[in-house]
Amino acid sequence: MHVLINAAMSVDGKLSTIERKQVRLSGEGDFGRVEAIRIGVDAVVVGVGTVLADDPRLLVPEASLPAGKAQPTRVVFDSSARTPPDAAVLDGRAPSVLVCAKSAPAARVEAIRTTGATVIELPGEHVQVRPALDALADEQIERVLIEGGGEMIFSAIEAGVVDALSVYIAPVVIGGADAPTLADGAGFTETFSKFSLESVHRLDEGVVLYFTPQQND
Repeated sequence: MHVLINAAMSVDGKLSTIERKQVRLSGEGDFGRVEAIRIGVDAVVVGVGTVLADDPRLLVPEASLPAGKAQPTRVVFDSSARTPPDAAVLDGRAPSVLVCAKSAPAARVEAIRTTGATVIELPGEHVQVRPALDALADEQIERVLIEGGGEMIFSAIEAGVVDALSVYIAPVVIGGADAPTLADGAGFTETFSKFSLESVHRLDEGVVLYFTPQQND
């Protein structure tokens, strides 16, 4: 499986404000870049925090899809099945998959199933990235784009499953000690995940950085 993380952030590494409301950080050029990435993958993955904060559809505009190309599957990692049944990501306009823990409340899981989404229940109380990706591979998903949020991104990096990381950096400062960053979660304290910078190019008013992972020492 090939896993790409893509995100847009401010100069100070923030994905949004302390209110955790969606902020437009990039322009039309970057939107086109993200559309192209989505077209090239089998699934777009986000964590439940992104769904609750932004309610994204995770769709490619129909006019942008090549002939015969289907929308990528929309996947939510959601341990407790907190995704609302009326969430945009479950609107039926493209296949949807929710990955939750077997401990998730049965009523919530059933409510999500009634939307037509596929629900994958994994052992334990929290969805772990590697088993979740293995389960997606069983669904014939081989190329994955992770779009957020910060905890989802950190979990993927921590699990060592990331093949590439692309980041659009906007020329703005958001600030806020509690504002979400590119990689939240527990954080590393001694051994850090290292990446090699492969390319840099200007786009809109900012810059896109493309990285591949290094082997940790």
